Amino acid sequence: MFTTALLAQADPTGLSSPLGKLVIAAGLLVVIVLALRFLWERRNRR
Repeated sequence: MFTTALLAQADPTGLSSPLGKLVIAAGLLVVIVLALRFLWERRNRR
């Protein structure tokens, strides 16, 4: 399949390493927290 051939290639960015996954997870968490904070403050202003 196409996906298995894609996964077999070396990842030049290093994002599939454990550290890369941790960085991506932390970034997503920060984005979610900031979005929730923004929406919460907007809701309380009304």
